[in-house]
Amino acid sequence: MKMVNMQNLGTEKELLVDEINYKDLFLIIWKSKLTISITTIIFLLGAVFFALQMPNIYKSEVLLAPSEKNDNSGLAGLTGQLGGMASLAGINLGSPATSNTQLAIEVIKSRQFIANFIEKYKILPDLIAAESWSLASNTLSFDADLYDPTTKTWVREVSPPYTPKPSTQEAYKVFMELFNVMEDPDTGMVQVSIEHLSPFIAQQWVNWLILEINKEMKERDVAEALKSTEFLTEQLEQTKVVDIRAVLYKLVEEQARTIMLANVRDEYVFKTIDPAIAPQEKSKPSRALICLIGLLLGFLLSSMVVVFRHFNRQG
Repeated sequence: MKMVNMQNLGTEKELLVDEINYKDLFLIIWKSKLTISITTIIFLLGAVFFALQMPNIYKSEVLLAPSEKNDNSGLAGLTGQLGGMASLAGINLGSPATSNTQLAIEVIKSRQFIANFIEKYKILPDLIAAESWSLASNTLSFDADLYDPTTKTWVREVSPPYTPKPSTQEAYKVFMELFNVMEDPDTGMVQVSIEHLSPFIAQQWVNWLILEINKEMKERDVAEALKSTEFLTEQLEQTKVVDIRAVLYKLVEEQARTIMLANVRDEYVFKTIDPAIAPQEKSKPSRALICLIGLLLGFLLSSMVVVFRHFNRQG
């Protein structure tokens, strides 16, 4: 019983010490409230200034649905329709490839596709050297230390192996910071977005990206169908078996159908459900959050310095 009382007494003393410590801490901060307030205000003003200096960033996005596509295209069609006969002949044509939607998503994020996109539409200055955007004139201003829009030359000073004109690797890295593509696992819908200083440029780039990925996937399938047709034609010339020739003729027709559909369908792999627009409201920065962080940071740092100096003098 005495041991229990001793334990309770020890706990009460610890609580009392904690209460005194918190009280002392509060008194130390309260005595230096003027210093803490001034420091906090300075941090807040710095955060406000920093937030106001940051340019608005606008995000334009498009919602896409995968286009229905015949799975029997190219060599995938060869696998599906000749699978049984190929097995009898001891030939393995492989399994169906990744879905066209998944492939298109990976292609649109690839270095080669992005590099070709930047080069085709000449967007490198807008991507790397843009400094601000004027709403009144709808024009971009460029960083004079990086790019001269008058002569259209790069003037940045860099050390080897870098060159005044940004490399493909540099451009890809910057572009991927502005670009995002997401697929909803439940609905299969795909969302593509671009962030930029200009809402109109963001919208334009999104539209160009969808145009180019549909074109790229179309050209890939047409090339594959032509290659398959060439292979099938060679097999037709080499075989005299009627049943095999009939199937080969059917596959040749399938490749011709693939080519024909590709040539008449613009939205080859993605159909636009909700088109991209030039947003009126910025997506970032969140200036209120920046100011709040500056306020809290100023208060916490100044309080820590005051407490540290107090105990340092006593020690």
